[in-house]
Amino acid sequence: MSYCLNPACSSPQNADSSEFCRCGARLRLGTSEAPGTARYMAIKSIGQGGFGRTFLAADLTAESKPLCVIKQFFPAAKGNPKAAELFRQEALRLKQLGHHPQIPNLLDYLEQDGQQYLIQEFIDGQNLEQELSDRGAFSELEIRQLLLDLLPVLQFMHNHKVIHRDIKPANIIRRDADNKLVLVDMGAAKYATGTAIAKTGTVIGSAEYTAPEQTRGKAVFASDIYSLGATCIHLLTQMSPFDLFDGSDDRWIWRYYLDQPVSNSIASVLDRMLESATKRRYRSAQDVLQDFYYTNQAKQAASPHQYSVNHSIYLKRSPVASTKVQSASNHPNWSFEQRGELSSTTRSQPIQPVRTQKIWLWAAAFVVISLLFPIVAIHLLSLEPKQPERSPVVSPSAAS
Repeated sequence: MSYCLNPACSSPQNADSSEFCRCGARLRLGTSEAPGTARYMAIKSIGQGGFGRTFLAADLTAESKPLCVIKQFFPAAKGNPKAAELFRQEALRLKQLGHHPQIPNLLDYLEQDGQQYLIQEFIDGQNLEQELSDRGAFSELEIRQLLLDLLPVLQFMHNHKVIHRDIKPANIIRRDADNKLVLVDMGAAKYATGTAIAKTGTVIGSAEYTAPEQTRGKAVFASDIYSLGATCIHLLTQMSPFDLFDGSDDRWIWRYYLDQPVSNSIASVLDRMLESATKRRYRSAQDVLQDFYYTNQAKQAASPHQYSVNHSIYLKRSPVASTKVQSASNHPNWSFEQRGELSSTTRSQPIQPVRTQKIWLWAAAFVVISLLFPIVAIHLLSLEPKQPERSPVVSPSAAS
């Protein structure tokens, strides 16, 4: 089945052998005037947003016709040569990022029939939004793994002066081939120079996960850190980040909605990632990793037998059986604690209010003692021995 790329087409599905859609649009990308020279064929639509559409496609030039992804961008400024040139520059920059194993390769970029396209490597796997829906809230261990897996990817992008601008659970895929997390949908990414960061640009991103400065069109590297933090609290609580912020008190309240408690170390890291002011937020992904390093070293020194410290790991989530942890580190200098194996039964257990129970027990004991004390005191006073009455002393002269 061939799928038409014309946004105005009312019947986009066509036969594989068709060169043109019934609406008159060409069904292949990368074609010339000669028939049969197509390179990419869209198979079906797999997503749509305010800035464009995404299609599953096949590369017709390879013998095996491997799958790929076509990202179509709606023309922001039709007939604007400057906008087209900016698209080409950013596409070239994204192509350089394809050399990272956790970023899809950019295979091609095209302009055809007044539309702009990016062709990217297809990543076979489930995104984290789908995992959350299928398996429930993430645990602290899984969030630590996520951060330790993706922060080096962010640092790699930022070192190449690229801001992703659309980090969210739906744009993080756990690749089936090796169980690693892959950061996808680089179409919103922007090349950031010193002057570009200072200028107000286009507002791009998903509102729930977008940093305050990015909503004003001034995305910086720390904006990606904010989005990653918002992603984490969504995965921990299964709630929208919008519902986890108290606007009347200007503070995050995500800790109140946890299915299971998290340590203060990870909570403080997430809170700093979510600071609304960029001066109080982490400046770089490396800074976040550094905090992980020191907090885990301190915990290990304070209680060496309680925490089993290991190198970075990749965890495959399972809805039924306990999940085995597999070692496969790309950044062995970073470590964190493991708290045993994870299972669905462990995740579903409610928080035990142990501290609250202890407070109530002490309060009850205090009330009982307060009531008993006067009764016991009165009883003890009643048991005091009475002093014997002294008989008057009679002198001998008085006696005679």
